[in-house]
Amino acid sequence: MSPSTPAPRLPASASEQERARRYRELHEELRLSLEGETDWIAILSTVASALHGAFAYFDWTGFYRVIGERLLAVGPYQGGHGCLRIPFERGVCGAAARTRQTQLVPDVNAFPGHIACSSATLSEIVVPVLNPAGQLLGVLDVDSNLPAAFNAIDQRELEALCRELGRRYVLAAGAPAPAASEPG
Repeated sequence: MSPSTPAPRLPASASEQERARRYRELHEELRLSLEGETDWIAILSTVASALHGAFAYFDWTGFYRVIGERLLAVGPYQGGHGCLRIPFERGVCGAAARTRQTQLVPDVNAFPGHIACSSATLSEIVVPVLNPAGQLLGVLDVDSNLPAAFNAIDQRELEALCRELGRRYVLAAGAPAPAASEPG
């Protein structure tokens, strides 16, 4: 496959080895694509697009940014309409923001307080994006229309990607400071 031809979207049925390999390819693709980029929104947009294009089971892929005291707002994403604002007290995204821990949810209907931004969503993974000082910048939210679509490989790799995003935020020229937010 040539560098300009994207790899096909990996299905949820892919083995752990195939998932890990696709994430390695994606990390390299993003490293090259984002080299020297300092615009935070461009970085988030590129990441959301690359993730969404890489995995067939990523039906909504995007970011919610901290915009106020215990409040998230939709940022760059791929997929249908997202919820516009999510308080830290509600839903899977709110839980990830509140606890600063990844939320791996195999069945969103069993998650207390789940917000159904899309009635088709059956499983979800949400990973906090923290700067190196531990300040919450936002969350990466990935929804799937398949039950239990995400596994430990997805969690490990998305957490690594979000750590890198937190480091990039510090390096981004003129990156706006997010509102202060305290852990739950």
